[in-house]
Amino acid sequence: MVIGGGQAGLAAAYYLRRAGVEHVVLDAQASPGGAWPHGWNSLRLFSIARHSSLPGWPMPPFPDGYPTARHVVDYLTAYEKRYDIPVHRSVQVASVSRTDEELLVHTDAGTWTARHVISATGTWWRPFRPLAELPGRQLHTVDYRDPREFAGQEVVVVGGGNSGAQIAADLAPHASLTWMTRRPPRYLPDEIDGKALFDIASRRVGGVGELGDIVAVPPVREARDSGLLAATPVDAGALARADVVIWCTGFRPALGHLAPLRLRDDRGRVAVSGTTSVGEPRLHLLGYGGWTGPASATLIGVGPTAKATVARIAGSPARV
Repeated sequence: MVIGGGQAGLAAAYYLRRAGVEHVVLDAQASPGGAWPHGWNSLRLFSIARHSSLPGWPMPPFPDGYPTARHVVDYLTAYEKRYDIPVHRSVQVASVSRTDEELLVHTDAGTWTARHVISATGTWWRPFRPLAELPGRQLHTVDYRDPREFAGQEVVVVGGGNSGAQIAADLAPHASLTWMTRRPPRYLPDEIDGKALFDIASRRVGGVGELGDIVAVPPVREARDSGLLAATPVDAGALARADVVIWCTGFRPALGHLAPLRLRDDRGRVAVSGTTSVGEPRLHLLGYGGWTGPASATLIGVGPTAKATVARIAGSPARV
């Protein structure tokens, strides 16, 4: 049983199909694409199409450099059809429990049984929102869509990562923008993109974070070079004066469905060996970030950990 039909779930299904392992994918969304249909309108990948592919089939070229979220959705939709992935929609998984013989997956469409469960629910559905009492409107990255909604308003964007930089660059021509970060923005060298970051993470040479926090995709680079992305320290007074505050403050793993198994630590994570739960070896966690595999929360990075996960399930040695 694979829980989640986004990029990680599809990569797992690809390798399960190749290994001849009977499986189904449960997805809460009404249509393919995982979290990608829910991003802001101008969202771009960090890598060109050929460096943003799932196993087996390269992403089709995108004519204008870094692919849009719409291009990713079209690719994931076609990928699902190409490999005849058995996705059941819209199925909400409430919880996973266990017996000595099997795992039980409780959903709004009944209870399923499985010898193994791959949890691939990602992080988008659990945004981290700071608790702040402010007079203005408060949004998170997940709520932002189009800059024209904020025309003429005082908008504060909080966060020095990629989403903060991209949304600030998107808003700068339309709103009175203040971009707040805890420390001065750290841009990666302009020639660095997602493929290079994946290679660095895979080699485990140094740390990606040592290079910087922000990939300078073209819209960010243009806004930066035009002087529109002058970040300031977080200021409570400016937050209180803003019409809108957009918190680009990250996400947490969406693991609420695993609560009955009592496996999560104080950070909300599950201890893993590779991607396999230490406390429940029939459970595997895929695509949540570095703790479940190098760059595993990316399109290009999830493939190797999906392959290793399925090899372990199938009882064959992982050849990654």
